[in-house]
Amino acid sequence: MELFLSALGLAMIMEGLPYFIAPRQVQEFAKRLPELSSRTIRYLGMAIVAAGLLVIYLGRHFF
Repeated sequence: MELFLSALGLAMIMEGLPYFIAPRQVQEFAKRLPELSSRTIRYLGMAIVAAGLLVIYLGRHFF
């Protein structure tokens, strides 16, 4: 449970950083989001998931 809560807390930090660091850019991105196709958004999400898995793999195997 400790590992889960740590991972959840880290995910919340990472999700909140763009809003804290660059709120105007987040607003601009949110305005443009409806213009993107569902396919583009899906590929963006898949790339983010793949990057997250890569970070987890590297972190568990090399550190």
